Amino acid sequence: MDLLTANDRIGEYPGSFYAGVTEHLAPFPPAEGGIICDVCIVGGGFTGLSSALHLAQRGYNVRLVEAQRVGFGASGRNGGQVGQGQRLEQDELEEMVGPDHARELWRIGMQSVELVRELAASEEINTPFHPGIAHADHRERYVEHSRKYVDHLREHYGYEHVRFLDRDEMREQVRSDAYFGGTLDTRSGHINPLAFALGLARKAVSAGAVIHERSRVTWLDQGSKPVVTTETARITADHVILACNGYLGDLQGDVANRVMPINNYIVATESLGPDGQEKLIRDNIAVADSRFVVNYFRFSDDHRLLFGGTESYDWKFPADIGAMVRRPMTQIFPQLANVRIDQAWGGTLGITMNRMPHYASYGGNILSMSGFSGHGVAMGTLSGQIAAEMISGQAERFDIMARVPSPRFPGGVRLRRPLLVLAMLWYSLRDRI
Repeated sequence: MDLLTANDRIGEYPGSFYAGVTEHLAPFPPAEGGIICDVCIVGGGFTGLSSALHLAQRGYNVRLVEAQRVGFGASGRNGGQVGQGQRLEQDELEEMVGPDHARELWRIGMQSVELVRELAASEEINTPFHPGIAHADHRERYVEHSRKYVDHLREHYGYEHVRFLDRDEMREQVRSDAYFGGTLDTRSGHINPLAFALGLARKAVSAGAVIHERSRVTWLDQGSKPVVTTETARITADHVILACNGYLGDLQGDVANRVMPINNYIVATESLGPDGQEKLIRDNIAVADSRFVVNYFRFSDDHRLLFGGTESYDWKFPADIGAMVRRPMTQIFPQLANVRIDQAWGGTLGITMNRMPHYASYGGNILSMSGFSGHGVAMGTLSGQIAAEMISGQAERFDIMARVPSPRFPGGVRLRRPLLVLAMLWYSLRDRI
């Protein structure tokens, strides 16, 4: 048993809200026989599909292999939030890497959102982008930092699309007594992530990329000409891109030591109608709160609350996801105690020790970009564009990301999971204090 099959069937999308409302693509054929190409991409999520698109647009012969279906993993089941900047806030990054490097990371983070907005509006993708994300403080002591952070972004980064919300303004925006203030970013937003991923696949194929589904990689030979082996094919390429995020397994040991899979869960309620939506969240914005294990939520286009929260670290998802997620949902919105949950699903994402993406180059011809830590809609998509630049000889943005420290998990692959469980118990306790 492994993460690709522990909770899902081969070749089938999970029973998520997105899978039920999004028009699926016809299956792509598995890779077969001996194949030679310029670039072989492993993984059909945002990073892999964006890499395929941007490389094909540059004229490269591209093959993408996906073990399941494109958009099958976290890319097709996440909360759909497209946030500015990086996973860490700029003041934290300034302490970690210094102000100059932090400024470069902010620029890249802004470019990631603009790329998603641009692609979502393109003819092949045509996925609505709804503006606005509120970051809600669940402890009163965090509110002053939110106020100062807005001032910091405006003064030092010239970012005018974010404003501070005091307690009354937050409760006017998000009808809950759980929050004491926060921020509202009107340049960030939310989308249907599966529709966006499938649109990326259509656009990549139109540009000339070749996609293979149900083509699980069983071995990677590194060398001057890397060889990617699947159950039915042997692909020789000049370059390989590892875009597996939480589903890497043991394909590349150094990445596995720095990027760890965890599971997160979402529910979709019955439709609450336009009036019911406005009574919970105004102006169709998305919300993410200040807990270490973040609660995040927004409304679908048919007025269902999509509420995400809670994590687990075993391969298997819990038996009753709906009951598990209902608990934090009703803590924030007690008025939903009797609302019907129509769908509940889980997904696996990749996290890093410091919650910043892990970028690495191995042997000059194998690139890995993963560990987006819940910030992958924007940064995963941009990472594909950055990979195409890197292979084309433009390394500036890749190097900016690769210079961010990426520590190994203590204990390596064998011990990282139990040690993380202990750490998360501590952070969960801290969230309650």
